[in-house]
Amino acid sequence: MLHLRVIAPPDRSGAVADLLAAEPGVAHLAVLDGAARQPRGDLILCDVVRESADRVLHRLQQLGVEAHGGIAAADVELTISAAAERAARRAPGSGADAVVWDEIAAKTGEQTELSATYLVLITVATMLAGIGVLLDQPILIVGAMVVGPEFGPLAALCVALLRRRGRVILRSVQALVVGFLVAMLVTVLSTWALTAAGLVSKAMLEGERPLTDFIWRPDALSWVVGLLAGVAGILSLTSKKSGSLVGVLISVTTVPAAANVAVAAAYGVWYEASGSALQLVINLAAIVLAGLLTLAVQQTWWWYLARRRPAVG
Repeated sequence: MLHLRVIAPPDRSGAVADLLAAEPGVAHLAVLDGAARQPRGDLILCDVVRESADRVLHRLQQLGVEAHGGIAAADVELTISAAAERAARRAPGSGADAVVWDEIAAKTGEQTELSATYLVLITVATMLAGIGVLLDQPILIVGAMVVGPEFGPLAALCVALLRRRGRVILRSVQALVVGFLVAMLVTVLSTWALTAAGLVSKAMLEGERPLTDFIWRPDALSWVVGLLAGVAGILSLTSKKSGSLVGVLISVTTVPAAANVAVAAAYGVWYEASGSALQLVINLAAIVLAGLLTLAVQQTWWWYLARRRPAVG
């Protein structure tokens, strides 16, 4: 369930209150006349079940509330109310599967910012994976996968493609391209520095690495893993299953592949660098494709439910 806080201008307050009162998925509606000061208007509070939240937010925006007032939504961790239970029973679908598109767009949109924190995280992850590649240590590879922040821009790209948000698409691609290029460049430099210090060597890269050589040997299963990871990753975001997202991060080899490109390039082992680059491209493309298809299926399903059981009023 979501708690909505709406500031409605006086000329729209009545329409907003009537809309919310007629919505089967809304409970605990309260209207405080003239309570809002900036912007001026009426403060309207209510709780709405997640399966109705997207429709309610869309209808509020149709009334122009966001242009002349404001809408804020927050998760409600605990609700003890017979009215809330009735609202959940009347709303179509399941709250666990509900997609609130404005929430997803806001959440993923934050991940497209090319911030210092993002660059540091992806660089540290790539350097960590580079050391794991040389030492043939899967535990370092797994750690790098978890640290890497690249799934955020990938998810944002999927949402932006579906919702046709050109600006977000550009920001997502920029975050991915610049992030990986910076991370790989720093990893090349760190590999040279570690080699000069006698801590690693080219022989470690060219030697037998049975536990990590899959990173630069892409095959059909690379596509399968990327597709499955894309589906699971998007579902973990839309359904708030953050624990599943950790498993997704561990299952794909985006950061390790980028690290292997950098390490192999640092030593001039170009056949391995090209194989890792192909692995990286395959994973990125598969995740975006699967994520986009998953979002499209979810959107179609909730449109079907909305037509099947339209909102009252």
